[in-house]
Amino acid sequence: MNQNILLVQPKFPTPSKSLNHKDFLPIPLLKIASYHKTLNDAPHLVHGKVNIDFEPDLIYITSLFTYWQKEFWETAEYYRTLFPNTPINVGGIYVSLFFENSEFQKKCAELKVTANKGTVEKFEKSPPDYSLVDVDYQIIHASRGCKRHCTFCGVWKIEQEFVPKESIKNEIVKNKLVFYDNNLLANPYIERILKELSELKIKGKSVYSESQSGFDGRLLTLKLAKLLKKARFINPRIAWDNSFEEWNKIEKQINILLKAGYKSKDISIFMIYNWDYTFDEMELKRKKCFEWGVQIADCRNRPLTQEFDDYNGRVEQTNKDYYIHKNQGWTDLKVKKFRKNVRRQNICVRNGYKFHSSKLERKVVPKSDYFKIVSMPMHEIKRLLPDAWWPSEL
Repeated sequence: MNQNILLVQPKFPTPSKSLNHKDFLPIPLLKIASYHKTLNDAPHLVHGKVNIDFEPDLIYITSLFTYWQKEFWETAEYYRTLFPNTPINVGGIYVSLFFENSEFQKKCAELKVTANKGTVEKFEKSPPDYSLVDVDYQIIHASRGCKRHCTFCGVWKIEQEFVPKESIKNEIVKNKLVFYDNNLLANPYIERILKELSELKIKGKSVYSESQSGFDGRLLTLKLAKLLKKARFINPRIAWDNSFEEWNKIEKQINILLKAGYKSKDISIFMIYNWDYTFDEMELKRKKCFEWGVQIADCRNRPLTQEFDDYNGRVEQTNKDYYIHKNQGWTDLKVKKFRKNVRRQNICVRNGYKFHSSKLERKVVPKSDYFKIVSMPMHEIKRLLPDAWWPSEL
């Protein structure tokens, strides 16, 4: 007997343009859809709390970050009220991280939902069903888990075993790939996989790839970097999680990418802030990235136990609104200042500017005029553009 399967992605607080963004695509639900199609069931994907015109035989609800648990529970309560007797399965990042929590289990019992921790093997073996979403890219894994145990990361808690694939070429159906691997370069078969990608064509066209989590720079060699370039990996990212004193290690990793043929402005450095290093030290790291001519992917720290995040960059806030790491002297002002500095600096790196101004950013002052202005003394530039800001200054 065919069943109607309802797949629900809660309406998380992301911009509407990010509904099918590569960072938020509900891959687990798409895999579940694919599995149920093999059983001749009919999967239906919805976003948020909506009215549906059929009676589902089974409901799956996914979760994402722990600080978006409110949206998850509201969605679960909505569909439980709507369908009081329909089995509901829940899973995802938040569910997996809080699986052992007594309050979490109590809520599951009250709503009569079944929680699943980590990946479910029968679903994991199924390819995502992209017919349910409107995207021109494919999410793919060449491995699961991570060999690192970073304190701020929950991957090793959810996917406790590192499981690599030897080959992925038979899984690829699109010309744009986004790798969700948490440590792609740790795969012992990575050279083979990169060679596959460099030779692969879909519908007569080459395949381009991007790694969402970036590359473990500690594993990066010139040989691997050249293979990444040949395999048409774009926007390479590496992480600078530790202190400013390790700048020389990061510089070596950047130089490897440069020698492989990447442009500095296309390289990004993941930097976690609002964490164990002070604002002043993060500013030193930011300035060093500007000297290198690379961009920064700023990552605001939120603990794995954080169950809310009402961050608003336009108003003054406190720890009651979002997590502020006070142990290292972080404040709302410093969090927002660092984020602002990174944004302005990235604009300068992308455009080859020595300073930032909102008038340049909004093209009120044409880029062609910049080259005349930049030769002026700093005080003259400030007179002409009062909000001018130099990334090279602390």
